[in-house]
This record gives sequence, structure tokens and C-alpha cells, in this order.
Amino acid sequence: MPIAMLLHGDGVRPDGATGGFDATTTICHRYTPPDQLRIFLATADIVVVAAGIPGLITGDMIKPGCAIIDVGINRITNPETGKPKLVGDCHFESCVEKAGFITPVPGGVGPMTVAMLMKNTVLAAKKLATSS
Repeated sequence: MPIAMLLHGDGVRPDGATGGFDATTTICHRYTPPDQLRIFLATADIVVVAAGIPGLITGDMIKPGCAIIDVGINRITNPETGKPKLVGDCHFESCVEKAGFITPVPGGVGPMTVAMLMKNTVLAAKKLATSS
């Protein structure tokens, strides 16, 4: 929801800062009927998926060249080894050939989230130290 609101925002803020990107956004969820999901995905330039369903989005559902940000982290059993394996909500192997950009799972948005949390913690500490 936060990324949808950021993308949808009109970009007009009283302080002159960037507030949004005027994008048309559509929010689907795990209960969106598959045929409707296919319709939305066929025209989407950016797909942010965080439904908690391994392999929900497949290559035949997406628009060629779209950007996929896979936020989903699902633990499944690897059928070859019987060991646990982390996968996203996109079926990576079928989407990687068709998408213009795609974040891997693991190793995609997680490290960026940690990096931004660390950056904000350091900025907050500096701000606190200079205000005393």
C-alpha cells in the first residue's frame, strides 16, 4: 500500500519536495480472480508483488519489458534436495526472460531495506548529536 500511494501521489507538496509520480495504480490481492489479475498484469509497466504466495506471478502473465519488484519471501521445500528454499511471489525462471528488470529472492529488496534502515539510523543519530 505505501508504494502504491507513493506512485499514485500527484507530486504537489507545499514544501516543493517530490511527493509522488502521478502513476495510475491498481491494487490487487491474493483473492483477485486469476483472470482479472492477468488483465491488470498484461498492461502494467511496474509490478510490485507482496502477496505471500510462491510463484503467483508467471512469465505468461506479464507485459514484456516490465519492471518487477518482488517483495515476497516464501520458504518452500526444494523438490530436488528436500531442503528449505526461499522463493518470491514471482516465478523467477519464467519472468526473468520477459521482464526488463526483476529483483531476485533472496538478495533483492531485503539488502536494500537493511541499507536504508542503517542510513536512516545514522542520520537520526547525527541529528540527535548536533541538536544537544
